[in-house]
Amino acid sequence: MNIRLPEHVTFILHTLEAAGFEGYAVGGCVRDALLGREPQDWDITTNARPLQVKDLFPRTIDTGLQHGTVTVMLDHTGYEVTTYRIDGEYEDGRHPKEVSFTGSLKEDLMRRDFTINAMAYNETDGLVDLFEGKEDLERGIIRCVGDPKERFSEDALRMMRAIRFSAQLGFAIDPQTVEAVCALSDTIEKISAERIQTELLKTLTSAHPDAVRIFYETGLSAHFLPELDAMMETDQNNPHHCYSVGEHTLHSLLYVEADKVLRLTMLLHDVAKPQCKTTDEAGIDHFHGHPTQGAQMARVILRRLKLDNDTIARVTQLIRWHDDNPPLTERNVRRAVYRVGSAQYPAIFAVKRADILAQSDYQREEKLRYVDDYETLYTQILEKNQCLSIHDLAVNGADLLAAGVPQGRQIGEYLDQLLQLVLEQPELNTREYLLETVQKQIG
Repeated sequence: MNIRLPEHVTFILHTLEAAGFEGYAVGGCVRDALLGREPQDWDITTNARPLQVKDLFPRTIDTGLQHGTVTVMLDHTGYEVTTYRIDGEYEDGRHPKEVSFTGSLKEDLMRRDFTINAMAYNETDGLVDLFEGKEDLERGIIRCVGDPKERFSEDALRMMRAIRFSAQLGFAIDPQTVEAVCALSDTIEKISAERIQTELLKTLTSAHPDAVRIFYETGLSAHFLPELDAMMETDQNNPHHCYSVGEHTLHSLLYVEADKVLRLTMLLHDVAKPQCKTTDEAGIDHFHGHPTQGAQMARVILRRLKLDNDTIARVTQLIRWHDDNPPLTERNVRRAVYRVGSAQYPAIFAVKRADILAQSDYQREEKLRYVDDYETLYTQILEKNQCLSIHDLAVNGADLLAAGVPQGRQIGEYLDQLLQLVLEQPELNTREYLLETVQKQIG
């Protein structure tokens, strides 16, 4: 089995071997190469100690000497070279108490998470696959190295990583591995919100974002996203729906591109439905007010998961307005863009379509036609360069100051008045007319 190694990786391995050491490409890069994918990073493992690695290469960075890792720099690119190691006892479900170096490649590979990530390669020995990782790649299986309960007890985040790899690769998870996740799901609470966020986003932006379902089925989400559990357990007896809130949510993820903001929006767009649910006399369920309440809930959730402020702002706005359906005239669409925020366009159309496509087929064609017509009007407004925000006005704050408006709050008030004027009559958005209007008001 031959893998084509990059020139720099070959150079590092040959340098190690020439000095009497072993060296292998290891982990995800080997997995991706076997899958015919271009590895993003090439990691190297060796029996050379960190200081011995530093002696062999002119430019290195001490990335984590205590864990055996040195970054070798070649042509401004870094390659992590890590000494074979054995992790000591894990006391907190996250970090080994201590790390010991070993001269055995086998012992190093035994501590890794999944069989598909526990393969090594060099040109001398070829593929070193001690745990049937290549077979698992061919079978499409995510399976722990050794006892899955041991692997997950060492680092609880590995449970989320199993699901994330399943989503990214379209692989099934080995039944024993799933069983171990179910048994140890509560230990995910030991993991920081930042690390959980990373795995959740990688799952959401994968080719199979509906693998989020496995977080619920294994009991993991109960500890970091209990709102998902509530959605999964809330039925929708309504002609517009054929799934529970949760299943509708999971299906909607499949209808937007793999963009962080869009996928987070679809994950949380109906998050308030369990709280807003009412049932009328005919037994039909309704969810009045769920977009506004959902935006509030999403803000709390995303902050809890340590998302950045820009992402939180964009996602919550899209959730708040995902059910907003203005009458289709240019004036109403201009007003909608002002209300929703121009930054949310054209993303709002993708959200609406995904929402509709994950519903029942009741009035689906009419709903989709409405979104198409809405987007057409929006595009026409852009083509006509009509004003949609204060930034599009033909005047700015400096112009108003020069016209005699006092410095302070009044500047913003006048700009907003002018914006309201041109949202109604876009042809009035000229510098001359707007300044004349302001000067009349200030006398």
